[in-house]
Amino acid sequence: MPPAAPRRRLSPLLGLLLVLAAVPGCSEEPPPPLPGGPAAAPPAESPFWVDPQSAAARQVAAWEEAGRNGDAQVLRRIADRPMALWPTGDDPGTEIRRAAAGAAAAGRTMVLTAYNIPYRDCGQRPAGGAKDARAYRSWIGAFAAGIGGGKAVVVLEPDAVAHTVDGCTPSGRHAERYRLLSEAVDRLKRNPHTRVYLDAGGPGRTGSPADLVAPLRKAGLEHADGFAVNVSGFQSDTAARAYGAEISKAAKGKHFVIDTGRNGDGPLPGDRAEARCNPPGRSLGRAPADRTGDPLVDAYLWVKRPGESDGTCRGGPAAGAWWPDYALGLARRARE
Repeated sequence: MPPAAPRRRLSPLLGLLLVLAAVPGCSEEPPPPLPGGPAAAPPAESPFWVDPQSAAARQVAAWEEAGRNGDAQVLRRIADRPMALWPTGDDPGTEIRRAAAGAAAAGRTMVLTAYNIPYRDCGQRPAGGAKDARAYRSWIGAFAAGIGGGKAVVVLEPDAVAHTVDGCTPSGRHAERYRLLSEAVDRLKRNPHTRVYLDAGGPGRTGSPADLVAPLRKAGLEHADGFAVNVSGFQSDTAARAYGAEISKAAKGKHFVIDTGRNGDGPLPGDRAEARCNPPGRSLGRAPADRTGDPLVDAYLWVKRPGESDGTCRGGPAAGAWWPDYALGLARRARE
């Protein structure tokens, strides 16, 4: 049996090429999901985790494979930014544990939205939520357990409090809702590194900001880290900040976070309720960061994931579905 041929040393250039060939994303197809897989590094000023499995990230990979490199590069303005994860299904734990593993590996903080309160969205489309109080308690318990000791920022139940103020949620459901929200705050705050922000609506949606203060207190604001404004909205930073400051003043200085995902150009002129559904000509807003330079604003976050539809208005897909053309428009008009 002849001796084995001597192993030849790789040249530095060839070694580099082999390494590059093994990098995920350089293959012909997008890599399959991997628990807590590698993520693009977020901007230096952001401590938040970037999800490598987001719809935007997958769209970038698909467009690169198809040779649409220019569009893919523009869409990275979304894909390479941290966005909130909205866990779905009866057990949110699996999705959250994936995010927690990825965030821990990257030394980052995950951003999550809890959105499953019973009678969500007043029972209208996109209706859903837990079937009753017992189911919600179980769901939020699994949500909190999924976070465990990881670092997380949670925006709690968009519109849940606002809809008790604007008449959308029947008065007979208010007491239960406040109780469930308050319990959710307390359960989440049992985690050592979880910050909780109750959703508080936004400018032009719920009348006077002062109307939110008492309901927010009933919903557990005192035990939360603060509240969130402009979630899924298009109001400017200035308008959102003024709205939040009014609530904060009446709530003993509570801090807040602002959703800046799609507010780069503000709302449509003469903004009406229907104009908040996939309005044309909008752009990405300020990048997510926790260094705001504002003593009241704890963070700018992308809570509503840019590029996900508000509903079937203006030719969009179902609410929450990925809409690449709309996403590309938001990214093209972005100033950052």
